[in-house]
Amino acid sequence: MTDEKESTFLVTHVESDSAVLKDVHDGQVHTLSSNPGLAVDDAVEATVAPDPPMEVTYQVVEVAERRSLSIEESDEPPTVHERELAAETETGELAREERAGVGEVHVLTPPEADTADAVADVIDDREATLSRAARLGVNRVEIRSEPGVVSVRYMP
Repeated sequence: MTDEKESTFLVTHVESDSAVLKDVHDGQVHTLSSNPGLAVDDAVEATVAPDPPMEVTYQVVEVAERRSLSIEESDEPPTVHERELAAETETGELAREERAGVGEVHVLTPPEADTADAVADVIDDREATLSRAARLGVNRVEIRSEPGVVSVRYMP
């Protein structure tokens, strides 16, 4: 098949006989004509191809890697380094930094009164947050906060 596509996908919906994959690089959505054992919030490095003759649905040709992703809100406060990053960042802005090893840390600086809303936004925008985790090759997203500082840690 010439229309095969190899990418990293986030599983956004599953049923016993189908699944929906979102390409985390280009945002394209692929509805599968079967479910090869995938679960919602899985990240899969896979090759998909359109089903003939209509090419409306897809099939998984190969799965190179599959991992479950999670988002959790920690009771721990942001680290000293994350607080220092926040201090250097204007209110309402975002600082990004690679983690030692694999992943990234994003530090948001909402107005203190809006901190809980900022945490809720990250958790509620599950698809975008987990798509970013899949792109970064990590399994876990941990959110830490204190008034005026929200750290979103993308970790293996």
